[in-house]
Amino acid sequence: MYKVGDVLELYGPKVLLALLTLIIGFWIIKWISKVFLKVMNKKQVDDSIKSFLKSMVSILLKIMLVISVAGMVGIETTSFIAVLGAAGLAVGLALSGTLQNFAGGIMILLFKPFKVGDFIDAQGYMGSVREIQIFNTIMKTPDNKTIIIPNGQLANGSMVNFSTEEKRRVDMTFGISYDDDIDKARSIIEGLIKVDSRVLNDPAEPFIAVSELGDSSVNLAVRVWANASDYWGIFFDMQEKVKKAFDREGVSIPYPQTDVHLHQ
Repeated sequence: MYKVGDVLELYGPKVLLALLTLIIGFWIIKWISKVFLKVMNKKQVDDSIKSFLKSMVSILLKIMLVISVAGMVGIETTSFIAVLGAAGLAVGLALSGTLQNFAGGIMILLFKPFKVGDFIDAQGYMGSVREIQIFNTIMKTPDNKTIIIPNGQLANGSMVNFSTEEKRRVDMTFGISYDDDIDKARSIIEGLIKVDSRVLNDPAEPFIAVSELGDSSVNLAVRVWANASDYWGIFFDMQEKVKKAFDREGVSIPYPQTDVHLHQ
């Protein structure tokens, strides 16, 4: 029967060496992760992949370190790996959603439906992609909210990427009264479009046409092409400019109204 002193003498040095190896190992892994990130920066690796690969390398090295330290203490590594594998299977079944998110992250990096910096609309949220992690994608909304979406949902759900194309079509609608001159209103809008240098004639020239005879107004559809970065600038500016120009030229923008006729 072992005494306490014999146990400490037998296992004490091994435990201390294992703890020292664990501490130094974690420090080295942290250093390797930083060096790995610098190498990816020099190789100009896509930002979408950097954080993903860094996390993967760090996790794999930590698993290898823990197995090595277990062997130093005297734990049979083959049995340890078998137990770890069985535990991994059980955890995998319990965390099937997490594994789905991991697989989703792989699919996103392979097929690249979006990348870091793109502005997307997915899962009911709109924002810029800031980071693609192993399990989640981090987005920032225009009002500076942080949105975390599981990769599994992004990989399997519908998504709109507003940053894929350099040019976008700006669609607008302006209503005028039934008593106003359609040609005059069209001429006013054309004049505003011509003086706006942000409006492009390629891939198509500006389009203006009657789109609807509404209940209270004649609606004019206006479609112009612009660089994606100028989309909202043109959209908001045209709303204000058209209103002011219509006011100056005596073209009315009607609001919903109902005529009531009384019969005796």
